[in-house]
Amino acid sequence: MHVAGRFVAEVLSEVGLLAEVGVNLLDLEHHVRGMIKRCGAESCYWDYAPSFGRGPFRNVICLSVNDAVLHGLPHDYTLRDGDVLSADLAVRVNGWVADSARTIVVGTAVEEDLRIIRATEEALEAAIEVARPGNRLGDISAAIWAVANDYGYPVNTEFGGHGIGRTMHEDPHVSNKGRAGRGLTLRPGLTLALEPWFARTTDRIVYDADGWTIRSADGSRTAHSEHTIAITEDAPLVLTRREQEDPVTRGDSASRLSTKDA
Repeated sequence: MHVAGRFVAEVLSEVGLLAEVGVNLLDLEHHVRGMIKRCGAESCYWDYAPSFGRGPFRNVICLSVNDAVLHGLPHDYTLRDGDVLSADLAVRVNGWVADSARTIVVGTAVEEDLRIIRATEEALEAAIEVARPGNRLGDISAAIWAVANDYGYPVNTEFGGHGIGRTMHEDPHVSNKGRAGRGLTLRPGLTLALEPWFARTTDRIVYDADGWTIRSADGSRTAHSEHTIAITEDAPLVLTRREQEDPVTRGDSASRLSTKDA
């Protein structure tokens, strides 16, 4: 999982560098396909067909823009100045899976967008901090919920974090809202994908006609942060930590993007 996690971190760093004004989501999709192919990895999204989706997912990365927050289906859309982009990636390397997500602002950022991104990042770090042996699953959920409350953001409980290992989605479900001291006792060796995501003014969601892309029900902007972690005897181990936490804002040049290897 270390190997898979390092690769996921590398890809999301690359996406963050390339996601600029004028770049098409499909170009990002094909660039990531090329990276996965060259690495010899396997996309966990390709042919993914859970009960909540419409048919098999035929892309390798989720790209969600503005009021879209989860399972965004890459499509023919060119990024504009001020867009908020969430990128979510899960891959399998040598039979082991890692999953991570990040949100950035393309071009000119406004404080409201930076604020909700910071909230998800702080919630994720708070959740990681309590992911220690002897604590409970509810401690993780409560930590995320506390940060959301501090920022004044409502929390949806339909989608959250999850167990991870040989497959992308395993038990247990990790809600982004809960009570401390409740639920499964955390033990060394447990691996989880923790993923706080918030919308500015609603906890309700709607689906696009594609059957996959999930948006805030009131059209308010969203953000999503996720890491794969392992519970150890000592501190929690973050398997998808990017070597250098990249800026959450990007510029307005598409010149660095190449799909020649896709």
